[in-house]
Amino acid sequence: QVHLVESGGGLVQPGGSLRLSCVASGSILRINVMGWYRQAPGNQRELVASITSGGGTDYADSVKGRFTISRDNAKNTVYLQMDNVKPEDTAVYYCMYNADVQILQTTSTRNFWGQGTQVTVSS
Repeated sequence: QVHLVESGGGLVQPGGSLRLSCVASGSILRINVMGWYRQAPGNQRELVASITSGGGTDYADSVKGRFTISRDNAKNTVYLQMDNVKPEDTAVYYCMYNADVQILQTTSTRNFWGQGTQVTVSS
């Protein structure tokens, strides 16, 4: 199976920066899309940013110009650089990989999720 582990969350002051990382392990044939989602208390989980295997990126309007997503295919790792953070960025951040895996004798495309890392923006 595939296992994702996030790191880099914590407490940061408004206007500060934070860098999240997510690394995958397991029997992955190909990672198609990597993404970061977040969920604040009482809210639904929302897409923050995504990046395709070709490097194409997409961002939520609320983070454009402040957050940058990048990936290291050789390390099966995705990063989220968070700059000029705001209190409304406070949430649990989850990484998601859409990947091709082999199950028995069949190749299957599935979404895999990390366990989440807390980001708190507060003075």
